[in-house]
Amino acid sequence: MSLALAALLGPFGAHRFYVGKHGTGALMLVTIGGLGIWYLYDIVTILGGSFRDASGRLVSRWEPEDAVANPSAPEALVEEVDALRSEVAELAERLDFAERLLAQPRGADPPSIPVRRS
Repeated sequence: MSLALAALLGPFGAHRFYVGKHGTGALMLVTIGGLGIWYLYDIVTILGGSFRDASGRLVSRWEPEDAVANPSAPEALVEEVDALRSEVAELAERLDFAERLLAQPRGADPPSIPVRRS
């Protein structure tokens, strides 16, 4: 339920009011989800299963039967995290390359090559 509230009314803090975090819910309401950043953070934490209610309990719908029925989930998760890490590393290299290209001075004249006269 908190995921549905966060997806639909997240910028207004509805999911925080739902779990009993009235202070931060009001803050989200005033700042419109921290200009969207806080809202996105909450969506990710709810999806990741690390969002907590006012009492500190995890807010998630976890069924023990699902964990037993799918024992390969941790392996698949590790593989997915490794794939994401390699993609992020590749993107960082591309960004670095683009920054170096943009940092080069742009002149109207190409660099001159000294000519030796005899």
